[in-house]
Amino acid sequence: MPPATAREAGLLDHRLLFVTGKGGVGKSTVAAALGGLAAADGRRVIVAEVHRRADVEHAVTAAGADHISIDPQDAMEEYLADQLPRPLAELLKSSRAFGYLAAATPGLRELLTAGKLWELAQDERRTPGARPYDLVVVDAPATGHGLALLQAPRTFADAAKVGPIARQGGIIDAQLRDPAQTAVIAVTTAEEMPVNETLALRDGLRDAMGLDLSLVVVNAVRPDRFTAAEARALADAADEPAVAAALGQHAVAREQRAQLARLRRGLGGAVPTVTLPFRPEGADPAAFASRLARAAR
Repeated sequence: MPPATAREAGLLDHRLLFVTGKGGVGKSTVAAALGGLAAADGRRVIVAEVHRRADVEHAVTAAGADHISIDPQDAMEEYLADQLPRPLAELLKSSRAFGYLAAATPGLRELLTAGKLWELAQDERRTPGARPYDLVVVDAPATGHGLALLQAPRTFADAAKVGPIARQGGIIDAQLRDPAQTAVIAVTTAEEMPVNETLALRDGLRDAMGLDLSLVVVNAVRPDRFTAAEARALADAADEPAVAAALGQHAVAREQRAQLARLRRGLGGAVPTVTLPFRPEGADPAAFASRLARAAR
């Protein structure tokens, strides 16, 4: 069976797509590409970054999608302005003691970020005059922090038990846990540690959120250069630098195939995968984002 694609998996029909994975595997580029794919389909889409990167913003806007870099401090001020009378909201925003307390509260940054992501995905936006989005693609933090971001609303709702934080946290959590509205995409490379993190993410996601991964994107897959017989024949000339380099790349590709097979066994055939080719050094990020979008179709 061929691997499912973004379209076949129905990913673009969700309101929230969380893209996460081990640092350095290309999740930001994949998030930008998915935003471009959704924009090309005529959806009003925004790619939301937790950490700002200028190259991602360029790729996203070039593809016709909107872009935002979420700052928890801005999200807190927006929330206070929405929930409290203006004089009290202004007082809290200007209070250094309140700012220190907020910064020191474990998980509050994740909660504020999750709240802003939820707001972006609403038909009736909290921001005055803001238009709704069909899709919010989240360039989420790396694996463990990405899961913490998804869990934050439930954590705070359970701790508060009653009141506006509990109520709002429960509302946000309900959307994040709804597989019809929220999908989680893991990006990995075909290497031991990223594959391990992807499998651990899947277990953690199911245990903590009751969700499964909707798609795994295996990035930077190198092509097989030689058959086994060709590699054996070339081994006799391995003292030649060019041949040695080619055989080295062939060995890397073979190890990637082994890790890819291990990943698919670990997923048990229940999660679709997409493989994307190795990105040559110096390739233009915007052009490669477009190539990723075509590969994900």
